[in-house]
Amino acid sequence: MRSNTSLVLRLGTAQTLAWASSYYLPAILARPMAEATGVPLASVWLAFSLALLLSAAIGPSAGRRIDRLGGRPVLMATSGLFALGLGLLALAQGPVSLYLAWTVVGLAMGAGLYEAAFATLVRLQGRDARGAITGITLLAGLASTVGWPLSAWMEAQFGWRGACLGWAALHLLLGLPLNASLPRTEALPPPEALAPHSAAAPSEPPRHVAWVLAYVFAATWFVSSALAAHLPDLLMASGLSLAGALAVGALVGPAQVAGRLLEFGGLRRFHPLWSARLAAALHPVGVLVWMALGAAAAPVFALLHGMGNGMLTIAKGTLPLAFYGPVGYGRRQGWIVAPSRIAQAFSPLAFGTLVERWGAGALWVSGAIVASALACLWCLRTGTGNSPSTGA
Repeated sequence: MRSNTSLVLRLGTAQTLAWASSYYLPAILARPMAEATGVPLASVWLAFSLALLLSAAIGPSAGRRIDRLGGRPVLMATSGLFALGLGLLALAQGPVSLYLAWTVVGLAMGAGLYEAAFATLVRLQGRDARGAITGITLLAGLASTVGWPLSAWMEAQFGWRGACLGWAALHLLLGLPLNASLPRTEALPPPEALAPHSAAAPSEPPRHVAWVLAYVFAATWFVSSALAAHLPDLLMASGLSLAGALAVGALVGPAQVAGRLLEFGGLRRFHPLWSARLAAALHPVGVLVWMALGAAAAPVFALLHGMGNGMLTIAKGTLPLAFYGPVGYGRRQGWIVAPSRIAQAFSPLAFGTLVERWGAGALWVSGAIVASALACLWCLRTGTGNSPSTGA
């Protein structure tokens, strides 16, 4: 138990650092970065979006390496890549160097964020990794809470270039040792080299399962990223003041932690498909409450959306494990989650267009998207493929 707690603390801390210095970095540094390099602000966000697309392309191959070699060498390499990319950002003088730096960060994101951490845990613990996966998301769920204030403080003290260098140093001084401390694992042959009927070979569920999971994760991640960028605008479009919108938006983070605690405390006794169904139902219910009762119900929406989003983050790790088992998990999960990264890259721009046109009415679209994901989850059945049968 103690060793598992230590593993979660080490990997969770490294993940918090990785998310805070990449995914959550532009929210604080994009504007000064654009001003100093002489590029439009939109170009910085475009470079970030391209980094997300690159991370989607890298994910399956990174997962395959973790399947074979374990997560330790891959995550150690990403610590170096994060440090290199952030160092290049600090040195960027124009659009070419800026895009090059974000390309390196994108490579690190593709092999160093949640999917890689989940694959590392599955490689170490097999089917028993569900609790550790939840623990990792509980810690890394604080990435924005820690990362935004720390980025802002470093930018105020040392400028945005100093902030990037500060994050690079943290990857070398903190992230690299943490990832290097992960347990070593023996190299394995590729999953396709296993005998088709050996005990270690995976029993494949129907092919549609992968497509359903890919759509569910892409749909929910599209909405999650869209709301992360535009929730304050939606709240103000409903009549709240800026202060009120920020206060309501601040509820999302604690609600995400509450959802993950619910998964860790009670729902992990059930098949993860049930947790995913519950999580996917919360956002559409929140939309209905908000639309029916108006801005006064916005806090209810924020709490429901946050809880569902927190639980769905865990489902991205546990559902592929439940349906496909631990053999070849990293590569397969990389393919299943790749569309999510693509959706994530385009969602702020696409949903922003809807907000400009319809205001708070854009929530009907987000609610319909997540409701379609919920319908797809009801098409799946527990007891399929590698998952233990607990009834549907």
